[in-house]
This record gives sequence, structure tokens and C-alpha cells, in this order.
Amino acid sequence: MNDIVTIILAVIVAVAVGAGAGYFMRKSTAEARIGSAEEEARRIVAEAEEKGETKKKEAMIEAKEDIHRLRQELDRETKERRSELQRQERRVVQKEENLDHKLDSIEKKEEALSRKESRLDRCQAAIDEIHAKQKEELERVSSLTAEEARIRLMEEAEAELKHEKAIKIKEYEQQTKDEAEKKAREILSVAIQRCAADHVAETTVSVVELPNDEMKGRIIGREGRNIRTLETLTGIDLIIDDTPEAVILSGFDPVRREVARIALEKLIQDGRIHPARIEEMVEKAKREVDQRIREAGEQATFDTGVHGIHPELIKLLGRLRYRTSYGQNVLDHSIEVSHLAGVMAAELGCDVMLAKRGGLLHDIGKAIDREVEGPHVTIGADLARKYRESKDVINAIEGHHGDVEPTCVESVLVAAADAVSAARPGARRESLESYLKRLKNLEDIAESFDGVERCFAIQAGREIRVMVKPDKMDDAESAALAHNIVKRIEDELEYPGQIKATVIRETRVVDYAK
Repeated sequence: MNDIVTIILAVIVAVAVGAGAGYFMRKSTAEARIGSAEEEARRIVAEAEEKGETKKKEAMIEAKEDIHRLRQELDRETKERRSELQRQERRVVQKEENLDHKLDSIEKKEEALSRKESRLDRCQAAIDEIHAKQKEELERVSSLTAEEARIRLMEEAEAELKHEKAIKIKEYEQQTKDEAEKKAREILSVAIQRCAADHVAETTVSVVELPNDEMKGRIIGREGRNIRTLETLTGIDLIIDDTPEAVILSGFDPVRREVARIALEKLIQDGRIHPARIEEMVEKAKREVDQRIREAGEQATFDTGVHGIHPELIKLLGRLRYRTSYGQNVLDHSIEVSHLAGVMAAELGCDVMLAKRGGLLHDIGKAIDREVEGPHVTIGADLARKYRESKDVINAIEGHHGDVEPTCVESVLVAAADAVSAARPGARRESLESYLKRLKNLEDIAESFDGVERCFAIQAGREIRVMVKPDKMDDAESAALAHNIVKRIEDELEYPGQIKATVIRETRVVDYAK
């Protein structure tokens, strides 16, 4: 055990001795390295100081050279600027000398002008004196002052200009009128050529065919109860005479007549004819006619391309299918007027849809004119206002017979299209004799009043124009004459719609240059 301890101690001592020796050896080596490094550092610092001195000297030399070069450039620029300033000074001196010469010449010219002005002043004074003497002499010779002579000359010149202006205005008016008539004829011819319509003359009676004559007795019924029921429910007269296998329905209301015709045909097909069945068939016929009326109105708007119309107005349009005017179907007439107005509006560059709309609705008042008092123009305008049509469409409805002044071109086109459609050969039925007689009676009433020079029935008897003698009737008497003529017409004539009475009092002065 002691040996082991001894060995351990020996080992520890040996390790301690080795560590100490190693420490002293590393220390000596490090000191040697530090010494050599310090020597190397001193050497490097010395070399750097030598190089720094060399660089400093070189920089000083370069700086001196740059300073010398800059000084030379500055001296050169200074010399150039000095020479430039000298040149500018010479130019300024030269300009001053030129200005002095010009001022001298201007002063001389001013003196010459002053002398001329003084001479002109003397001459003007002499001219004014001569002019005044001439003026006094002219006033003495003409016995007129200068103001009076000026006024007279102005009056003569004005009169001459008025005469020439009147001649030119007359020439332009005639030229414009000729061109307008030519253009109007072209537009109307194009519109008529592009619109072809069929016209069917309709009457106030309808004929219902029977399968046999025995059906007449069944229609009459026991003690006439069937025929009385049918007439009471429809408001149409049934004429049962010797006509074989036919019954005539007579009535002025085409809608009721159509209801009666459909109901009677259904009763004949059914075979059961008694008051209860008649009432049922009449109700079915009314619903069927209402449906046809609505379809006819919708078809009219589709044919004309006019959309956005109130449903009630469409229904009233369909009622026009069963309304006639002098034998002309009013719905067909309205469609034709719409097409004509649209064509003319397109030719003139106006609002085509507005013209078509006004043409389609212009006779809408005829759908209920048998139910409402007043002319169809007023009724139609009220309906258009009620269903919120535009003011231009209302004006077209009111003005298509000339009752109100047109406020747009489309209103005039609707009135023209209405006249063209009504005047088409075969469009309306009226015997020539009764037509001429009505116009003659209209003119006779107007000519029966004192002071009337001439009168003309125009627009197919819808208007009477009366020319009065201006020296025998003043404006107040002309107004009273128009009222009296209208009163006589209402009392003595029978006519459809309304008649417009226009009294014209005109004074003309005519002279001729020879």
C-alpha cells in the first residue's frame, strides 16, 4: 500500500515538474516572438513614414502645378472677357451715335409736320368758311334748313327701300310657296303610294242565316217571348219577314249588333231557344265580343308599331272595329292614318313614332261618342289626358279637324293623313246629290246675312269660310256674324260631328307701277 502511494506521489511530482518546464519554455518562446514582432513593426512604421514623406512631396508638387495651370487659364479667360467688353463698348458707342442721328432726323421731320399742320389748319378754316357759305346759299335757294333736307332725303330713301323690300319679299314668298307646294305634293304622293288599304262598306244591319224556315217560329217563341227577350238583352231589333231562311238584325250600335248576331247563331246551333238559354248565350257573346275587341286593339298597335298604350285605350281602339263613319271602318281608317302620318314624318325628318301614335289615336273619341255627349274630338282629347298621353298626341287629336292650332309638325301631318284617308276614292259612302245639297245649304245660310261678300264650304263640309265686306262690317260685327251663322247651322242643318265657321275681314290696298 505504501508503494502505491509512493508511486502516485512520484507521478504527481513528475507531472508538476513537466508542467512547470513547459510553461517556462512557452513563455520564453512567446517573448522571443513578441520581440521580433516589435522589431518588424518599427521597421514597417519607418518605411511608412518614408513613403508618406514621398507622397506628401509629390502631392505638393502636383498642387503647385495645378495652381499654375489654373492661374494661366484664369489669365486667358480674363483677357478674353476684357476683349469682349471692349467690343461691346464699341458697339454701344456706335448705336448711341446712330440714335443721335435718328433723333436729329425725327426732330427735323416734326418741325416739317408742324409747319404742314399749321398750313392744313389754315386750309381747313378756309374750307369750313366756304362750306358754311355754300350751306347758307343752298338753304336760301331751297328754302329748307339742313335738318329738314336730311329728313326729306331719309324719307325718300326709306320709301324707296320699302318698295324694293316689298318686291323682294313678294318674290321670295311666291318662290317659297311654289317650292313648298311641290314638296308637299311629292310627300303626299309617296305616302299614298306606300299605303294601300282595302275599304269595305258596312251597313247598319246584319243577316243571320237559318237552317230552315221553321227556326223562325222557334226564335219568335210562344207569344213572342223569345224575340222580346233577345231584343231586350241586346238592344237590337230582329226583323223576321218573308225572306227565306234569314233573319235581319237592325241597330245603329255595331257592338250590340255583333253580340246579337253571335248569340243568335249560337242559339240556332244549340237548338234550345228559351229566355234562360237566350240570357246565357247573350252573356257568352258579350264576353266573346270583348275578347275580339281586345284582340283587334292589340293587333292595331302591332300593325302600326305603336307600343306603350294604356290597356283601356287599346280596348277602346278595338271598339272602333265595330264603328263606321260614312261606311268607312274607323279602326281601319285609324291604322291607315297612322301609316300615312308615319311615312310623311319620315320624309320630312320628323318624329315618326309620335306621328304614328297621333294618327292611331286621332279618332279614339268615336269609340264612346254614342255614350258621352260632345264631339268625338273633345272626347278623344279627354281620354288621352285621362290615360296620360303626351301633350303632342293630345294636340294631334284635338287639331285633326282644325279645332285648335297645331303646336307641332306631327299634328299637321296627322290632320293631312286624316284628310287623305277620308278622301280616297271609295273610302266613304255618301251620295253625290246629298253631299252637294249639304254643301249648298251650308253656303246659302252664310250668304243670307248682310255684309257677306263670298263664302266657301271646305273640308267636306266640316268648315265654312265667310269673306265679309270690310267697309260694311267691323271686327265686332264679324264676331257676332260668326255666332249667328253657327246658330243658324245648328237649327237648320243635320250633319255629323261639328262644323267650323270662320269669318274673314280683310282690307287690301293694291297699286300698280306703270
